[in-house]
Amino acid sequence: MVKPDAGPVTNGTQKTTVHDLAPGLAAALAAVAVSLLLHTVVPALPSMTIAVVLGIAAANVPVTSQWCQGPLRPGLNFAGKHLMRAGIVFLGLKLSLGDIMDLGWISVALIIAVVLLSFAGTFALGKLFKLGGDTPLLIATGFSICGASAIGAMAAVKNTKHEDTVLPVALVTLCGTLAIGVLPLLMHPLGLSTLHFGQWVGAGVHDVGQVVATAQTAGAVALSAAVVVKLTRVVLLAPIVGVAGAIERKRHARALALLESGSPEAAAAPRFPPVVPLFVVGFLLMAALRTTGWMSDGVIEAGALAQDIALGAALFGLGSSVRVRELLNTGLRATVMAMCAWALIAALAFGAVHLMSA
Repeated sequence: MVKPDAGPVTNGTQKTTVHDLAPGLAAALAAVAVSLLLHTVVPALPSMTIAVVLGIAAANVPVTSQWCQGPLRPGLNFAGKHLMRAGIVFLGLKLSLGDIMDLGWISVALIIAVVLLSFAGTFALGKLFKLGGDTPLLIATGFSICGASAIGAMAAVKNTKHEDTVLPVALVTLCGTLAIGVLPLLMHPLGLSTLHFGQWVGAGVHDVGQVVATAQTAGAVALSAAVVVKLTRVVLLAPIVGVAGAIERKRHARALALLESGSPEAAAAPRFPPVVPLFVVGFLLMAALRTTGWMSDGVIEAGALAQDIALGAALFGLGSSVRVRELLNTGLRATVMAMCAWALIAALAFGAVHLMSA
């Protein structure tokens, strides 16, 4: 689905320089500006979704496609990896643990159960549909926690190649965008109050921006409930990534033991990943700072803008790697799997909302 990078490759003497990165980063930042402007004009369209769509468009229009695969590629790859991590750090400023505790232990336990069941169910669906590599794990992480941000965090722990994150990000964007149009139509047929609709959206929609865009259609009560429930899911990013990191380190330790024993099954010396990446630690620190109440509204708003810029640039970079023709040829099975996972998570969230109100 993704063509090999066309940017500079280190060959022992040649290194990627700031001059190489500048064109792609400038293009990504320009795309963020357009995304934020369009979101301001049409609030129902999340800026992060617009950024992905712009990236996909740039990758599939003949002239801009050549740029994306040529001089822009090094900077776009840098944005997709490193600015994604910066955006995750700033995401922590959205979290106030006090707001989450106000939900009550039963509600928090139900939300955790939805995340864990969503993760396990989506991962099982990925295996059932025979998706290769880390794709089932990345899709499960993105769908169950917080979209592309969670995919980026898990990819860092698994040392997943940049191009292998493109399909999961495209799928989480597709399903989250569909939720914006579909879920509001189901509110009244399902007999949901505005409060319960907001809780359902917060528990079942993937990305924070998509949650806001979906819930705001039902008013302020729904939006407030959706954001609190959603951010409770986001808190689980650190422990789930931490567990994955610990498992990965054990796997690498076994590989190293085989290597040292001279076993014919041994591969090259493994590179041990961190149990919890530094940017996830930064995410937790930001959440802790927000919880203390020491930060002014201006600082929190500046952090939210920094998050939008970093994540928007990263998602444009990832979107610019998507080739629609190849996606249609190779990603159909994954798309069907993602739709099944979307339905599963919506059903789990719906059940949790009814238990919360019981």
